[in-house]
Amino acid sequence: MPRFALLLLCLLAPLSQAHEHSHDLAYSLGVKLGERLRDEVPDLELQALLDGLRQAYRNEPLALDAKRIESLLAEHEAQLANAPERIEKAKTAEQRFLATEKAKAGVRVLQDGVLMQELRTGSGRKPGAKDRIQVRYIGFLADGSQFDESQTAQWFRLDSVIAGWRSALQQMPVGAQWRLVIPSAQAYGEEGAGDLIPPYSPLVFELELLDTKE
Repeated sequence: MPRFALLLLCLLAPLSQAHEHSHDLAYSLGVKLGERLRDEVPDLELQALLDGLRQAYRNEPLALDAKRIESLLAEHEAQLANAPERIEKAKTAEQRFLATEKAKAGVRVLQDGVLMQELRTGSGRKPGAKDRIQVRYIGFLADGSQFDESQTAQWFRLDSVIAGWRSALQQMPVGAQWRLVIPSAQAYGEEGAGDLIPPYSPLVFELELLDTKE
């Protein structure tokens, strides 16, 4: 092998190793940042995160002014600091709400702690675990505010709905209308559902089962 070619190979090997090390380091930093942000901000817009990271790293003009950035970060830090207190308050409020609902006349406790009150009896078949169901429903939060409603009949696969619906509907005959109180553990749990349903929220449904098919 010519001497200059051997020398070139000797030079390229360290450069290649250095590039690989730089890539792996960048990736590792991204992994650690992603893991932390996943826990802190589960609904974070990743594209906006990457835009901000790129612009700051390259010292490019930023899309937000410094005052706005500092205000948002301070608000975020305050929310993190108050998170344990908010969680305990939400858990306590849920337990109190469920106890009050359970004490009402005509309420039965179903599987997994779902509370049921019969509004209208039904005489049809009960859905199987993987059946399709046709329902009408109205959904409320514990404070009585409505978060969802289906005025027209809707079809769902039973294995695609929240756990509280699955356990209740398998005991519900076609034609029945029930009022369900579903603990947060059988609904959207500690994460909630965006801005619509806060974490640790029990849900109340007036649910009518119209039909079921295998």
